[in-house]
Amino acid sequence: MKVLVKLVLTLVFLVACTPVEKTSEGELQKSHAVMLQQIFTDYFYADLALNPLEATYVGEYQFNHLLANTFTDEYRTRRQLLEEEFLITLEAVNYSVLRQEEQLSYDLFKRDRSIALGQLEFPTHLVPLNQMYNFANQLARLGSGQGAQPFETYKDYQNWLARMRAIPGIFEQLEANLNKGLDEQVTQPKVVMEHVLTQIETHVVDELEESLFYQPILSFPDSINEQQRIELATLYSDLLTEKILPAYQKLATYIKQRYIPHTRANSYGLVDLPQGSQWYAFEVQRQTTTTMTPDEIHQLGLLEVARIHKAIQGVMTEVGFTGSLDEFFTFTRDDPQFHYDTPEEMLADYQAFAQQVEDRVLKLFHADMLPKADYEIRRVEAFREQSASSGSYEVPSEDGSRPGVFYLNTYGLSARPTWAKGPLTLHEAIPGHHYQVALQREMTNLPRFRRYSIAVAFAEGWGLYTEALGDEFGLYDSYDRYGQLIAELWRSIRLVVDTGLHAKGWSREDVLDYMYANAPVKEARAVSEAERFMALPGQALAYKIGMIKITELRQRAEQQLGNTFDVRDFHREVLRHGSLPLSILEREIDRWLAAQTSSLQSS
Repeated sequence: MKVLVKLVLTLVFLVACTPVEKTSEGELQKSHAVMLQQIFTDYFYADLALNPLEATYVGEYQFNHLLANTFTDEYRTRRQLLEEEFLITLEAVNYSVLRQEEQLSYDLFKRDRSIALGQLEFPTHLVPLNQMYNFANQLARLGSGQGAQPFETYKDYQNWLARMRAIPGIFEQLEANLNKGLDEQVTQPKVVMEHVLTQIETHVVDELEESLFYQPILSFPDSINEQQRIELATLYSDLLTEKILPAYQKLATYIKQRYIPHTRANSYGLVDLPQGSQWYAFEVQRQTTTTMTPDEIHQLGLLEVARIHKAIQGVMTEVGFTGSLDEFFTFTRDDPQFHYDTPEEMLADYQAFAQQVEDRVLKLFHADMLPKADYEIRRVEAFREQSASSGSYEVPSEDGSRPGVFYLNTYGLSARPTWAKGPLTLHEAIPGHHYQVALQREMTNLPRFRRYSIAVAFAEGWGLYTEALGDEFGLYDSYDRYGQLIAELWRSIRLVVDTGLHAKGWSREDVLDYMYANAPVKEARAVSEAERFMALPGQALAYKIGMIKITELRQRAEQQLGNTFDVRDFHREVLRHGSLPLSILEREIDRWLAAQTSSLQSS
């Protein structure tokens, strides 16, 4: 950190002390651009040093043996100092002399640092576990050999051993934080922690070979010789038996006997916690990247639900259904023609649909906007399928050794209708998250912090926007279109129930009743969704808010460009800067439209 400050001050001194008459505008711009890029680079590596696990995920493997305890007060203090120091350092850069793309990077960096500081004002560390982001699960997936942690060499195995040795201490910190949360009345809802408990207990196995942590020992790469295999098997067996599995059991016992009995049994939203209203208002603005209030979003959700109901009635007319909307919901939810017989059939159907999209993708995207990284569609693992969402995406490794993964939940097949296939595949895989996120990571022209930064409203808004592209690809029939409308309806319902839970004090039953009254949903899906909203305040709002903005910008482009509008050009402009807050995305699209309009007028 001191090296960074010294470097920046040196650059400032050189710029300030150069006689004005000898400093060209180009030299001034270049010196401040160099200073800015150095700040970005230094922050990127300072951030990875503070959280080495993140380094592994972005392909920086020099920290693969380190596992930071990110739940301590010391870590939070160090995080605060890091963000404050780089905000101060940024002030040395003359914004006005930077080029437009450099100004964009400056704006994004400054915004990210300010948001990170804002998050530290709320006690997120006192509710460190939920069923969607469970650190105990994350560690098990990393240790399984199927995640970001490499297991290709003897050194890789030693690195993971070093990381595993830190797990018991981190779990003790989790217990301490949960205890402090009980003291300060900052706790998760009981139902959330019951799912967390089930997930953690899954990792407490009787036979070592059943542990995810032991799987790399059962499938050594050829680079590991026989003597090394014997040594590693012994080290892993001893550590798992004596430290890791007991740590999981201890954490599970604590949650079951000490924590759950004192959590919130009949309270579900942030509004019921100390500072809850302010906390939720912050999350709403962070997740949506707008200045909208919870009340405004709630009202928008009610209007969108009503609008989409009318659109679904149009599909009912197309397919010749003569009953009511509720009867159509029941029909499409319960009729066997819309159910898969086996998880294998469901997975194969999704994979086949994805191939159809790949065959048509150049209709809507320029070839240079397709990521180089590959992707796979896999079933959600058994240990988390009961509480996982319908689908999720995991980014590929930067070096291409690990593909992107669309995790498909095949649990409870009667709640996974066939008409959901199209929109879910478009959203999670192509051209949704895989195209957007993998492409962003491959943009070597961007500062690295921008390649790995995600604005949730942009990413999820893009995902939801792409669900509507099935018609333009020529892949949707009436029921596929219905599936797309239902998916959009769900995101609109989220606007209502997320704000209901966290700003208006809705109960679990209030949320479920609203879902049952407005969508064709079975209990398993409704309960999973409701409990997800409890665990991730505000996150569910990003989808629909982001989609509305991207759709609005496309309509603006179509109107201004008329017959010259090319949807492939629009998609390039949306994606080429990486993940952007919605207000900045709108600014960049307006700049593009102004340039296009000017070009048309002069031609």
